[in-house]
Amino acid sequence: MALVNLYSDTQTRPTAAMRAAIAAAEVGDEQRGADPTTRALEERVAALLGHEAAVFLPSGTMCNEIAIRLHIRPGGEQMFIGRATHPLIAEAGGPAQLSGAVITEVDGDSGMFTAQDLHEAIHGGGPGGRYGPRPRLVCVEQTTNMGGGRVWPRESVQSVLDLARDEGLATHLDGARLMNAVVASGIDAAEWAGGFDSAWLDFTKGLGAPVGACLAGPAAFIEEAWRWKQMIGGAMRQSGIVAAAGLYALDHHVERLADDHARARRLAEGLAALPGVDLDPATVETNIVIFAVPDADAFTTALAAQDVVMSHFGPTRVRAVTHLDVDDAGIDRALAVAAQVL
Repeated sequence: MALVNLYSDTQTRPTAAMRAAIAAAEVGDEQRGADPTTRALEERVAALLGHEAAVFLPSGTMCNEIAIRLHIRPGGEQMFIGRATHPLIAEAGGPAQLSGAVITEVDGDSGMFTAQDLHEAIHGGGPGGRYGPRPRLVCVEQTTNMGGGRVWPRESVQSVLDLARDEGLATHLDGARLMNAVVASGIDAAEWAGGFDSAWLDFTKGLGAPVGACLAGPAAFIEEAWRWKQMIGGAMRQSGIVAAAGLYALDHHVERLADDHARARRLAEGLAALPGVDLDPATVETNIVIFAVPDADAFTTALAAQDVVMSHFGPTRVRAVTHLDVDDAGIDRALAVAAQVL
């Protein structure tokens, strides 16, 4: 029986049509600006996100780390970020190691904090001034990953941006699943991302590409980002081979994210009806379903034995993520196996 892989939307495999686009890509040396496919992708993402320029990078983690390094200067500077967000839990301590950042977690609902939450984090932790770290950067994750794929309300994002400006702080948008927020909210990407000093978009999550992300910002910022790209890995040379997948994804895999959202809601409703599951389906807004069971390790192990894969975090929390490799039949089988296991 076919595997139902709900471990993450990073599990997607390129479709046959995407593979054809990859095979047909026109390529050149990206370090010299001579790869036309990569340049086309960078220009498109810059316009899509409402910024002057963009640079193609192998991963979203590199987008975060390079942006943080450019915003944070070593010497006790502070970044504010929601609890359990990606740079904190899944980037190997990169902000501290690469940027020397003092990281302050900002509490909020499902990974989303308010301007008041941010104000308290900036001013409520000590005497400040020469005694404390220098506040420098605010990071927002849209959608929230471990918050359950929630979409920050537009007014909440704007209030955080306004406060950051008032406090003289730079702002960075982790847009790993930004297009999920765009599809769920009906608000275009530039309206979400254009007010930030830097922002990025991932192609390897719900958009289904095998490699790559683009970091966007002012032209001078992206020139410096290229310098850091050079330092920590260098050019990818004929990167149009993989940039072509990003272009194909933007053309063909954005609107279909609504299908993933619908399947996630159906999965959530079915799971919520099972004994032992703690889940409010109303909180599922995009493609991530996080719920609790009495023993998450035993539950996911039993699922995997029947070729249904989910991930678990801690003793009770389980995460399931829908994507283009999981169809309606896959959701039906996941629910049937979950019911049997529970």
